[in-house]
Amino acid sequence: MLARMEISHFDDLLAAARAQPEPQRLLLVFTGASLPADATAEQRGRFDAGEAGELAPLMCVDKDPRALADFAALVGEAAELGPHWALVFAAALPGRGGQPPTDSQVDAALQRMVEAVKSGGVGGLIPFDREGHAVHLS
Repeated sequence: MLARMEISHFDDLLAAARAQPEPQRLLLVFTGASLPADATAEQRGRFDAGEAGELAPLMCVDKDPRALADFAALVGEAAELGPHWALVFAAALPGRGGQPPTDSQVDAALQRMVEAVKSGGVGGLIPFDREGHAVHLS
């Protein structure tokens, strides 16, 4: 678990993960935004302004923070591998005893994150916009 600190940009998260005594894996769920078919005109206006919509998981991945240069590198990789995304939710998973988390631990944690995004229970995750800035969801 990362020490409590102010993370305003994805690169802050990278730096914090790299500074931890135990090896970390960054867990990332990329989401797309959409509107339901029965959206009101007000909802459509807010969506067009980037202020509303429903988030749905598009893809998820884990990354070694030491192997990821910065947010721009992540955006480049995501563009090659997947569809256009609106927000990426991030969390860090620590290892133990100097060993990184196992593949099964990573897979289970990613599945929990995907389910959290689907249900709207994303309180323990940090959402970042396409520029890497942490955002507050309301």
